[in-house]
Amino acid sequence: MNILQKIQEQYIQEFSNNIPLDEFLFNILVTALLVALLRLYYIHFGNAISNRRKFAANFLPLALGTLLIIMIVKSSIALSLGLVGALSIVRYRAAIKDPEELTYLFIAIGLGLAGGANQPVLGIVAFSLIILLLYAGKLITGKASRRQEGRLFVNITTDLDDLARITGILARHLPYVELKRLDTLDKGLDLSFLCKANSLEDISALKDEIVLLSAATRLSIVDQPELIL
Repeated sequence: MNILQKIQEQYIQEFSNNIPLDEFLFNILVTALLVALLRLYYIHFGNAISNRRKFAANFLPLALGTLLIIMIVKSSIALSLGLVGALSIVRYRAAIKDPEELTYLFIAIGLGLAGGANQPVLGIVAFSLIILLLYAGKLITGKASRRQEGRLFVNITTDLDDLARITGILARHLPYVELKRLDTLDKGLDLSFLCKANSLEDISALKDEIVLLSAATRLSIVDQPELIL
């Protein structure tokens, strides 16, 4: 019984004095809820090629681990200095394949910092604004990319010297054709065009007609949504 009393007096009472239990639990719940929303947003709206669901599973332990560290060191300068020394020794070698992944990791860390610093309201407000701005940016970017669909870089290498014929074929199938480069070969031409297509059917019809020019004709079409026409 004496041992239990000592534990209560030395540890539980000290914990309650430094960090009220109700605040501790509330900060953890708020942080966990915000991280769960961040995870859902990243899974549904992220652009990373990797498995977003698997990567987003790291958000919660990262945020709660950050919260725990901040809560421990904020009440002691000695502990905070010791943490700085420990982190200067530890090296993290996790490979981040996409800058977007690093961005969301920083958001998760920020939520953990807000919870650990007993600033749940700041965390809620900041998270709400960040998500709204990210979603608005995605809507704007999405509309811009839709407006730029069909912008192409077309390269044609052929053993024919008839530039007018080749340009005429392109003009029949594509609404916009601009010759950007012409190189003469020992036999034939190497042509580069900036073009715009209205549909895949137009591109398919263009391909069928271009390859009939000669057996040595080669066609390359690359989607270039960032082209300014």
